[in-house]
Amino acid sequence: SEPFAVVMNLRQVFVSLLMFGVAGLLLLMYLQVWIEEQHTGTVDFLFFFFYVCLETTVRKLEKLPEHCTTQHWRGRADLFGVVAASLVSQLSDQKKMSESPLSWLRGVYLPPALHPLNKTLVKGGRWKDVDSTQEKRRSFLHDFCKKYNSRKKLQTHLVHLVSRIYVEDRHKVLYCEVPKAGCSNWKRVLMVLNGLATSAHNISHDDVHYGKHLRKLDSYDLKGIYTRLNTYTKAIFVRDPMERLVSAFRDKFEHPNSYYHPVFGKAIIKRYRHKANEEALKTGSGVRFKEFIQYLLDSHRPVGMDIHWEQVSKLCYPCLINYDFIGKFETLEEDANYFLQLVDAPAELKFPKFKDRHSSDERTSAEVVRQYLKELSKEERQLIYDFYYLDYLMFNYTSPTV
Repeated sequence: SEPFAVVMNLRQVFVSLLMFGVAGLLLLMYLQVWIEEQHTGTVDFLFFFFYVCLETTVRKLEKLPEHCTTQHWRGRADLFGVVAASLVSQLSDQKKMSESPLSWLRGVYLPPALHPLNKTLVKGGRWKDVDSTQEKRRSFLHDFCKKYNSRKKLQTHLVHLVSRIYVEDRHKVLYCEVPKAGCSNWKRVLMVLNGLATSAHNISHDDVHYGKHLRKLDSYDLKGIYTRLNTYTKAIFVRDPMERLVSAFRDKFEHPNSYYHPVFGKAIIKRYRHKANEEALKTGSGVRFKEFIQYLLDSHRPVGMDIHWEQVSKLCYPCLINYDFIGKFETLEEDANYFLQLVDAPAELKFPKFKDRHSSDERTSAEVVRQYLKELSKEERQLIYDFYYLDYLMFNYTSPTV
């Protein structure tokens, strides 16, 4: 009778946990639909609560005795036995794929919400125009996302959603990294804010990109991620998509590079250059802009995408994460220094003006972009615009002209 009692107790544990989990999932699905209809972020805390509940359920399942496996439930005719076997099996498989207990839960939806900026720390009247511009950008993105999300809901893993976001806990800042839009200097500023350096000018390029001094949001547990998303000031800095693309090409392919030439350059030259010589095939140096564009537009690329030319919509998910501050590279210094006032940064800290690499090169401007675009056909130029279509729309950039 004692083994029978043990089995019955285990059965009750499974039934309780499964009913709790299923109820939470059903309520979560209902809330998702309701929020999509209401376009409001006022119930974010409910999402957080039920995700934590689900996480608790998963953790309890992970701690079940070894003999409570699929084998134990095999052949059972009852519904809960079948579901339990399936759930434990899925949990075991997914645990091999990711350390995050909820990484298998897809379709995370953070509705766009336009929260007012806390401007109590801003000193002086010089920021009036900057503030007005900022509010227009925020409203524009918010309205776009409401319209866009009514047609299509983006789906992704939560951890992937925040994988490009850097965290600075002292001043409660989240910064989503967009390469070729001032990100190196922004990371220098975050290091100073965090007390890791006394001046942004003393931090080398290698320390910024390879030092791993800053934490990313995906390194926190679920509670840590949601707490920071809901309470920290979230910033994103963007750039005209075509300028950013040309800047990335010039940086990675027109200068010696021990990674991009052998990894991307060799594959691009081999695939898109007719009768390439042995030296080019061997080193991957000398990729032409037209070849680079052919690679970018190829649905069967010989090598994958890279963050330096990936769309901002896929790096930072601006319609899933309600960014509080939208800066632009075109007004970088002004926007950045206003943002530093908003988060109560030290008065002596100013956004660096220096160019991180290749300082002697002419900066990538609209005129420089026009020269590169002349190498392309009209069809290719249109296809590039289509490729970055969402980025153009989200941040109110105008299509390029040649």
